[in-house]
Amino acid sequence: MVTLYGIKTCDTVRKARGWLDSHDVAYRFHDFRADGLERDRLGGWIKAVGWETLLNKAGTTFRKLPEARKQNLDGLAAFELMLAEPTLIKRPVLERDGTVVVGFRPERYEGLFPG
Repeated sequence: MVTLYGIKTCDTVRKARGWLDSHDVAYRFHDFRADGLERDRLGGWIKAVGWETLLNKAGTTFRKLPEARKQNLDGLAAFELMLAEPTLIKRPVLERDGTVVVGFRPERYEGLFPG
């Protein structure tokens, strides 16, 4: 089963969903703003790809954080930030058979879902 995590209003999530739809890939969409995010799921993503990959430092939510919260980030601090504010997570996050893919690049999805 394929699950795509993100938020409905994110342009990159829309592109990923459009790609999956146009390639007839069955998936479940989980909006972590509306549906929440489980602590264990986030921990699994961090184990799979690292918190540095998962934390979106380029986004508006991160830029609006007080400077004190951005300084000296480590894995635990990043985990707690992303758990409290899931929009800090780089989107989308795609899970498929134990594989975790962060972000959307058509060529990466083509490798996951050939022909």
